[in-house]
Amino acid sequence: MPEAVPSRSPVHLRAWSAVALALVVAAPGGAARFDNGPAIEIRRISAPIEVDGDLSDAGWREATPVDSWWETNPGDNLEPKVKNRARLAYDGEYLYAAFEFEEPEPGAIRAPLGDRDVVPSYTDYAGVILDPRGDGKTAQMFLANARGIQYDALTSDASGEDSAPDFYWEAAGRMVEGGWRLEMRIPFSSIRYVDPNPDHWGILLYRNQPREYRYQYFTSRLPRERNCFVCNVRDLTGMSELPSGGHWVLAPYATAGQGQEAAGGAGGELETGDAEVDGGVDFKWLPNPDTVIDATINPDFSQIEIDTAQITANERFALFLPEKRPFFLESVDLFTTPIQAVYTRTFASPRWGGRATGGGEKTKYTLLAGEDRGGGSVILPGTESSSLALQDFGSWVTIGRVRREVGSSFVSFLYSGREIDGGGSNRVLGPDFEWRPTEQDTVAGQLLWSASETPVRPDLAEEWDGRSLAGHAAELWWQRATGTWDVYLFGSDIDDEFRADNGFVPQVGYRRGVYEVGRTWRPEERPVRRFRAFSWGEYQADLDGRLLYRAVNGGFGLDAPLNSFFRLELRADDVRAGEEVFRRYQVLPIVEVKPGGFFSRVYLEAVLGDETDFANERPATGGTVELEADLRGGDHLLLSVGASRRWLDVDAAGRSGARLLTAQVESLKAVWTFDARTWLRLIGQYAETERDPSLYVDAVDAKSAGFAGSLVFAYKLNWQTVLYVGVSDNRELDPQQSLAPAARQAFLKVSYAFRG
Repeated sequence: MPEAVPSRSPVHLRAWSAVALALVVAAPGGAARFDNGPAIEIRRISAPIEVDGDLSDAGWREATPVDSWWETNPGDNLEPKVKNRARLAYDGEYLYAAFEFEEPEPGAIRAPLGDRDVVPSYTDYAGVILDPRGDGKTAQMFLANARGIQYDALTSDASGEDSAPDFYWEAAGRMVEGGWRLEMRIPFSSIRYVDPNPDHWGILLYRNQPREYRYQYFTSRLPRERNCFVCNVRDLTGMSELPSGGHWVLAPYATAGQGQEAAGGAGGELETGDAEVDGGVDFKWLPNPDTVIDATINPDFSQIEIDTAQITANERFALFLPEKRPFFLESVDLFTTPIQAVYTRTFASPRWGGRATGGGEKTKYTLLAGEDRGGGSVILPGTESSSLALQDFGSWVTIGRVRREVGSSFVSFLYSGREIDGGGSNRVLGPDFEWRPTEQDTVAGQLLWSASETPVRPDLAEEWDGRSLAGHAAELWWQRATGTWDVYLFGSDIDDEFRADNGFVPQVGYRRGVYEVGRTWRPEERPVRRFRAFSWGEYQADLDGRLLYRAVNGGFGLDAPLNSFFRLELRADDVRAGEEVFRRYQVLPIVEVKPGGFFSRVYLEAVLGDETDFANERPATGGTVELEADLRGGDHLLLSVGASRRWLDVDAAGRSGARLLTAQVESLKAVWTFDARTWLRLIGQYAETERDPSLYVDAVDAKSAGFAGSLVFAYKLNWQTVLYVGVSDNRELDPQQSLAPAARQAFLKVSYAFRG
């Protein structure tokens, strides 16, 4: 790739952004929706339906049958080899769906008990994918397995699928002779529609059947030449006089806890602190079906489950952790943009928060505001690495985004601001867009400007001396997928003074370009059902034109028996560490097998070969290996095992191939699920890094290690009416290099959702 890069002036960014936005607004943009078959006309029923997995209720005799299904994987829109049948109905409060699925080998049905959203792809499940706006872009997913364990999510052709949001609805499954049944009841108050008398919604009905391969069935054909998913919905018609709003949820909570901390650090005497009792309330109001008002006072944002540990040794940039807190998850797709300028985990400890989300048929918006008491960390981005600073101050947070649909495309505008108590601010704003000129092509981009005044806290960070910063960030990408060929081109330009304190942008001061091209074959009736060969490359330079990273890769991936996936990639790259650029040759294998039974899923990923010692700016050899496994001990017990290991060897201090560091993380999560409402969960994570201080330029510890564990019992009527009781234990290395108690805690949480 060429060494030269454009000048630092952002004028060209404004130019391409203006042209791109003009194209979206002015161009036809393709049809927003496609002809996906005849509409499904749903009927209003008069007889009652009880959700128990028994389909003999009188109401089902009035329902609309849906018998047309297609196998979309591994087959290409083929007639299914098993029979699938659905029925749809509604009344003044609910949308109903029932399913009857044929299974020639009933013993092969995989439907273990589990917590909400623990419905992995290697299990049998089914349900409804609803596009209540009927625009073919964003949908709500309501899925459940044969035991009624629920999975719900938002899915968007622009931002992908996110299972963090939860909705109120009911499901019941039942295994019967020759197959299984599923019954669902979804309140209209959980569906975000616009018109109580809609012309149409969009709908997909779905079945997942993992056996030797993962078989997937839909009530629409999914043409592989289309570069979208939700766009394949069929019209759902016949609904009228739906609820027009007025629903509300009031969910107060109370927590109690008492902890112990080691005086003077790990190994010291454990001192018991005062018992702490706290409480707060979340409130949600729907004045109309597509407007949601959220408010919270002293919200409880405790995680309950420990964040998954990750290896940090020899990493240059901050690691991402997903958002799990309910307050932020209403229409979470509106927070997702090409540049991650919104990362709600930066809102560390809200004293209060408020949010409005809504819009009309073509326009959607969200506006969030609140007071953050501080705590947590702020990312200090850089060109070659990032660091963290303690957020030891309060602030006021405001985030808003409005999105306008234009045919199958959209334009959007984002504002994100943080005003710091005692002085300092960060404000980010700018447009983004997605343009779909054909079924195969997608073009998307974003242009942001930021203006910052850092707080006067040089004790926390060197750049926090009250200085002013201003910069831009831009991304533009194009993807074309025909089902056989796929091409991807990406470019970005981020100024060194760009900051997004409410976002996750750990690297600034660089320009980057990426390409990928792939060719896919799908042999019929062969052991390998899909084979894709690919090549991709990347070039990254700082704003003065210095090479930061350059790579050319090639490889292949395939789907095979035992519901397995294999990928092998060969990489040759150049990476900068300080003033030097180092060449690396690496092998990157990935193996995933999901056979069901005891070994439900096994996943292995590795990077092997040449490495770079970033801390000491020299070449190295080594690798990183990650292993994950889901082990099922019957329908009640799930053991999730994880292990990762990284090692680096260097030629230094007169030694060849000397071990610089070894870092590892091991984790075990054991969950015993009594029924769909009750479970007991044990989590243990151990992280350790060993270094040879004689091989480092700067002083380092020879060993660091820690253990985090928790035991939690939960009873959940729904996702907001819960009881949690648990204990946690954290251990760190003491001066004798033994793991000693550092902190312990016992905790209780009770929350109840009142609904009207």
